[in-house]
Amino acid sequence: AARTHYLPNFVDARPAAPLARQALGCPETAPLLLALGRLHANKAFDVLLRALVALPGAHLCIAGEGPERTTLTALARTLGVADRTGFLGWRDDAPALLATADVLVCPSRREPLGNVVIEAWAHGCPVVAAAAAGPAGLIRDDASGLLVPVEDVAALAAAITRALADAGLRRRLIAGGRAAHAADFTEEAVVRRYLEFFGRIAA
Repeated sequence: AARTHYLPNFVDARPAAPLARQALGCPETAPLLLALGRLHANKAFDVLLRALVALPGAHLCIAGEGPERTTLTALARTLGVADRTGFLGWRDDAPALLATADVLVCPSRREPLGNVVIEAWAHGCPVVAAAAAGPAGLIRDDASGLLVPVEDVAALAAAITRALADAGLRRRLIAGGRAAHAADFTEEAVVRRYLEFFGRIAA
């Protein structure tokens, strides 16, 4: 333990203007869910697509590329949610996507950290996440995000429904996320921890 150290990442926290929802294939008045990450089984976007079935008014944008693209596209068609799901491919405008979305969803089966959670906090987007190791270590449930069991489609859908239906809850989660980001994950805070670490091991 004395030789093991945890140093977090920081993310680009520069503000970005929201995008036009119609450019993302989402009607302006529809709730917009966002997921970010490699299209890989570990990210459990299949679980999120299944949850979307129980969210008939919501649209989902998934930003990322990977080996599961064909499988996920086919699953969306099979589940009848293809018309409410946008596969955006690789994007370099995550801050703008987060500024546009109503909820960031991180459904991962395996997630060692969860940079997307920190990004959402930095950009004022409320988070619903599966309690994989990383998000469970970052998020205070019902304070800086909502946590649900891994691979629990019904619980994920219920948490998203709750977040979308309660503007006060979304404001509370945004405030809790911003506070968590400011305390531990700003560039200044992370660089300070690195310098303290280097100072200790060089002493």
